[in-house]
Amino acid sequence: MNSRRLFIRLTVLGGAALLAAREALADAPVLDEKDPQAVALGYVADAARVNKAKYPAYTAGQACSNCQFYQGKAGSPMAPCPLYGGKQVAAKGWCSAYAKKVG
Repeated sequence: MNSRRLFIRLTVLGGAALLAAREALADAPVLDEKDPQAVALGYVADAARVNKAKYPAYTAGQACSNCQFYQGKAGSPMAPCPLYGGKQVAAKGWCSAYAKKVG
């Protein structure tokens, strides 16, 4: 088999694998605020409910959707977060691991 055919086959197979992985992430379970990791990091599904006395580093405007860990497209209401084992977090949520997305 020549290298061009092999390249095309590998490209098609790789693309199919990426699509399957993306669909699997989209079907990931939603993070429960009572999950031990969520509790440890102070996750709330709505940043308006952040305990500002307990988390003084929180400032208005911080949300999962503009955090570097949020793996969703702009405008998506939920997306996976690697901090929670790929479970989906709310775009308007917040946790103490918040790190502003660059760019």
